[in-house]
Amino acid sequence: MKIVSDIEDLRKIAARRVPRMFYDFVDSGSWTEQTYRSNEACFKEILLRQRVGRSIDERSLKTTMLGIDVSMPVGIAPIGLAGMIHPDGEILAAKAALAAGVRYTLSTLSIASLEDIQAATNAPFWFQLYVMRDKQFLLSLIDRAKAAGCDALILTLDLSVLGNRFKDAKNGLSTPPKLTISSVSNMLTKPRWCMGMLRTHRRNLGNIIGHAKGVGDVHSLANWIGQQLNPCLSWTDVEWIKERWGGKLIIKGILDPEDAQTAVAAGVDAIIVSNHGGRQLDGAPASVSVLPEIVDKVGRSTEVWIDSGIRSGQDVLKAIALGARGALIGRAHLWGLGAFGEKGVRLALELIRKELDLTMAFCGHTDINAVNRTVLVEKTVPMTGRRADSRGVVEDDRALTGFATAIHELEQERI
Repeated sequence: MKIVSDIEDLRKIAARRVPRMFYDFVDSGSWTEQTYRSNEACFKEILLRQRVGRSIDERSLKTTMLGIDVSMPVGIAPIGLAGMIHPDGEILAAKAALAAGVRYTLSTLSIASLEDIQAATNAPFWFQLYVMRDKQFLLSLIDRAKAAGCDALILTLDLSVLGNRFKDAKNGLSTPPKLTISSVSNMLTKPRWCMGMLRTHRRNLGNIIGHAKGVGDVHSLANWIGQQLNPCLSWTDVEWIKERWGGKLIIKGILDPEDAQTAVAAGVDAIIVSNHGGRQLDGAPASVSVLPEIVDKVGRSTEVWIDSGIRSGQDVLKAIALGARGALIGRAHLWGLGAFGEKGVRLALELIRKELDLTMAFCGHTDINAVNRTVLVEKTVPMTGRRADSRGVVEDDRALTGFATAIHELEQERI
């Protein structure tokens, strides 16, 4: 395996090994990709407070998420089509998460099925549910998740309509994919990926084909998918889903404090502050920029997690310092998957673990559960929209209004 120093190294390797159609699906956002870039940039603007002269021996990253013991406050976020980034990708990622002592989340729109993950790991995992128009199918998904041993359901609320994703449209990424001379030619330049796909039988949406009524192949799947996004989705749906599920329920896609309060009133066990990785509403704030205010509103009533823009253990520490109880990684683990399969996901998690541990030590802490806002340099909390993306491009964005104010208020009454 090549020497890999950070998640960015994994991204570069994945870019060479994964067909452009599927690589761009991961490494892109909607519209102008403003929010996608801001997710990373906002983390970079938050500086850490170095402390010295403190004993930093015997450090621990162990904590709990939803009362579940985890080796660090990190989980793997649900990502659709992960099995097209690498053959049997969801299975490999789930195995890597299990080995690392963190939780894996399977997407509704995965290539491997719920039953595949159960058979491969024989361990609990989480399942992410999209609310579709076909209620009978939705009920069957919930029941299948129970039978597969899932001990938490993540309900995604920010996909009632699909964001305008230009790269996917240009690459012909649809259901089924539109194979053009360009896309096929590009796939043929990825022989390792092609050979892996020839060896596996998992090339379609495993949770849907053969389970949804009238969906027996990719052609019938295309028509079915086009009819299933549910613009009528509301908090009333959360109530009956919670009742049917009967277990721990997490709401994903919260960016507004009022929505966070509504989620708490609905009795959810955790919320995920998320803008869908910048793939839905372009121009929405970065997840970390709204995290403090949401923690201020509901952090005493429910667990608050975050995703979108996390590329390092330092990002995880910053999120924890701002009040998050956990962080989910999406692209970071997919780049590891695309680069080296299961070993790559293990490597991505280990990189994040080492960065988190080392950064916590530099900040003078030995227990992740004791980390708070005192590890941050408060005056460096972003106040202007002047920022650079991960490739060094500087652009002007809107000011992150309210971010610094929320930090100050939270510092007055430590959570």
